Amino acid sequence: MKFVLSGAFTPVAHLPELAVAADETGWDMISLSDHTVNPETLSAPYPYTPDGARRWPEFTDWPDQMVMMGAFATITKRLRFTTNAFVLPMRNPFLVAKAVSTAAILSNNRVVLTIGVGWSKDEFALLGQDFSTRGKRTDEMIEIMRLLWTGAYVEYHGGHYQFGRVEMNPAPPAPIPIWVGGISEPALRRCARIADGWLTDLQSSADIVESIGKIRAYRTEYGRDPDDFDVLATPMDVFDVDGYRRLEEQGVTRILMQPWQIYSPGTKDLQLEKDAVARYADEVIGRFG
Repeated sequence: MKFVLSGAFTPVAHLPELAVAADETGWDMISLSDHTVNPETLSAPYPYTPDGARRWPEFTDWPDQMVMMGAFATITKRLRFTTNAFVLPMRNPFLVAKAVSTAAILSNNRVVLTIGVGWSKDEFALLGQDFSTRGKRTDEMIEIMRLLWTGAYVEYHGGHYQFGRVEMNPAPPAPIPIWVGGISEPALRRCARIADGWLTDLQSSADIVESIGKIRAYRTEYGRDPDDFDVLATPMDVFDVDGYRRLEEQGVTRILMQPWQIYSPGTKDLQLEKDAVARYADEVIGRFG
């Protein structure tokens, strides 16, 4: 089991020092969440809470994930970086491929792209992307990015994207893993069909294990190894080493955690956040070697 430090809802000015602290104390990765803007009024409710309310307050910092990963690459040595999650179909596939490959090169291949299809119609409208086709466009965008990352001349003729022979360089030094977030059946099928890993939501351990079983079944259906994928989980009911070991036995490979919410809930004090990063590494991460 490995552990991923969540940078969600954290002041951007704190993130570089937290990344260095995580790098020095044995954390595997740091993750960054994604919103371009936070509309005052939503046209559709937030889908991951019972009442449709957002999990974050107004005026929360939402850094550009690719800029942050480029910054992290220059100040850390072994820490990996991922997105939690990057709303792929809100963007242009060429610009995403260029940004991710650049971050991968700068970091010596320490980038994992974790994507979702998104829920905010408002943000899609502001970025000029069609919300209704986001699932099918996501599938094509992943195919396009993987082609571009080869560094060779490639072309593509899909239902939503078509282009003749182009090359994009510099190419990343190794294949960039793509993980898929989401708990719907289409998301689990997409993960099984084309992804290298799955990102859970904030869920019970039972729900996480059930979804892992579905992904394994779907991977078998698609002719893929049913066990060869990563799972980045945020269990709402497991916080101890024994519980994490039980999840590891069921296929969870990484736990997403924000340790200051355990030791100093709600703090915005950087030193307390850094202390929590080190304490959690000592008390929990060290137990896994």
